[in-house]
Amino acid sequence: MTDVVHAAQQANVSLTRFLYVDHGGIVRGKAATTSRLAERMESGIGHTRAMMAMSMLDELQPVDGMGPVGEVRLRPDPETFVVLPYAPGAAAMLADQVNPDGSPWDGCARTFLRQAIAELTAAGYELQASFEPEFTLGYRSASGNELLPNDESLCYSATGFHLAHDYTVDLVQALQAQGLEVEHYYPELGHGQQEVPIRHSGALRAADNHVLLRETVRAIAIRRDQWATFAPKPLPDQAGNGAHLHASLWQDGRNAFADPDGQFGLSAVGYHFLAGVLAHLPGLVALTCASVNSYRRLAPSMWSGAYACYGPDNREAAIRVCSPIGAAGSVNLELKPSDSSANPYLALGAFIHAGLDGIRRSLDPGAPLSTDPAMLTESERDLAGAARLPSSLDAALDALAADELLTGVLGPLRATAYLAVKRSEAAHFATRDTGYECRQHWMRL
Repeated sequence: MTDVVHAAQQANVSLTRFLYVDHGGIVRGKAATTSRLAERMESGIGHTRAMMAMSMLDELQPVDGMGPVGEVRLRPDPETFVVLPYAPGAAAMLADQVNPDGSPWDGCARTFLRQAIAELTAAGYELQASFEPEFTLGYRSASGNELLPNDESLCYSATGFHLAHDYTVDLVQALQAQGLEVEHYYPELGHGQQEVPIRHSGALRAADNHVLLRETVRAIAIRRDQWATFAPKPLPDQAGNGAHLHASLWQDGRNAFADPDGQFGLSAVGYHFLAGVLAHLPGLVALTCASVNSYRRLAPSMWSGAYACYGPDNREAAIRVCSPIGAAGSVNLELKPSDSSANPYLALGAFIHAGLDGIRRSLDPGAPLSTDPAMLTESERDLAGAARLPSSLDAALDALAADELLTGVLGPLRATAYLAVKRSEAAHFATRDTGYECRQHWMRL
């Protein structure tokens, strides 16, 4: 705590933001002045419980325990302190929401991931993870109602590098200044679409990194009079923005997913974990593809993993077994149906619980699929067990509500609030047209 205050003073920080992510997938927070930073780090900043029942449209949902009565504290994690290079005089920390007595609050998303990590630790494992996020860079029209992409370049094209160069260099430097190690960068398939993954780390740090990345991407664009969005489908006729989740389990300093004698280099533990994720995937996508807009992206032949199947380097399967890069022990799993409308703490925590269930029950994922499942007949997909994942947020929420494991680990308050918030968003957009839906998402995510 003393080190953080000293660092804030040395960097001439006036305000430090305490950030969290709500059930609508929105990054929110409050800020403390440096003169009161030590005090606020210890006590937290007072905050109404109701904010975790707020949708992405700022529509409060009636959830018992998340109304006008009751208080939580935004208490920051000192290990996440960063000076914000894009906001002179400001810093940030990721915050947990705790009860006034300092005990964990069962509506906090970051606490949910902490608890999942503890379950994993008790089983003898550590998860290394990284999100692989795509976003659309552009400009807001004069009216503010239209997103104009930065370019119309081709996928991975040198022209795309040229057209986004100044923005991207500013972005990479800002990420590195916050201690985020950029893995690589390239212009993606859609107009104005960019991809900047951060190197893998422990599960909690991976989720924190994704929040910091989202904030940095948007802020750098705003300071350059541009606009950046992680909305899954901001432009209906362009490729969607995913945030593929890469993960591997580690035990005693080695990758527990790696087995040179296993099929595709994946161990028995890896197959059990994979099978658990597949078993819970219909409900899990309500947390990893968390918006109405997500299901414009999560469709066949869009490289988004619309079918519940897996395969070696199969980018149309929901789970891809990734070939090792460099060392043979670098094998990992990639979850394709995942995007940045998700709360990363809920998404990653639920992913861990699903995989652990597969390990505990020694589940078998069945045979891998080495073709695009959309190219198979319906009977061939049935034979392969490649069921279509939910095609709408409503359908995904129904699957989540029916998944006793996922709702059980979320807990009554968190599960009730999440379902209420997301069902309200689905109802709101059900009566609106495509243009309205896409606009609301690219403005907010």
